[in-house]
Amino acid sequence: MASEWVFCSIVAGTEPSRQVMENARAVAFLDVNPAADGHTLVAPKEHFPDIWTLGDDAASSVWRLAVEVAHRLDEVLDPNGMTLFQANRAAGWQDIFHFHIHVVPRWEDDALVRPWRPTPGVGERLDDIAGRLQRAVRNGNDMLASTGKGESTLPL
Repeated sequence: MASEWVFCSIVAGTEPSRQVMENARAVAFLDVNPAADGHTLVAPKEHFPDIWTLGDDAASSVWRLAVEVAHRLDEVLDPNGMTLFQANRAAGWQDIFHFHIHVVPRWEDDALVRPWRPTPGVGERLDDIAGRLQRAVRNGNDMLASTGKGESTLPL
């Protein structure tokens, strides 16, 4: 079975997993390649390859379950912090092409490191990108409403 379908198999119960929680539209299970103890994946039960295909109801359910998982991990494992991350497409480091969120408990002395060094952006470049996004939001509001994808919540 192709690796991109493994989460569908977990949801169907044909692939073993260490499930920890679920709701009507999402499931949470321990990552078999954990970055830290308690590393949990939260995925929609329905197959969505990435964030661009994820429906609003599934997105809400996945996020709500990720928050619940973070609370449960905090209660049970008492970490010093928590890192959530989500990747899309191969260039974005996505390995399994079924949308999912990683919920990773963190400890002060763990081996995880940031994948980049925060460095100040160039003001003109930031202004250019912000302007382009704001124009796209303004120009796209009618399109978003007519496609049923909702309204933008970005400040203009």
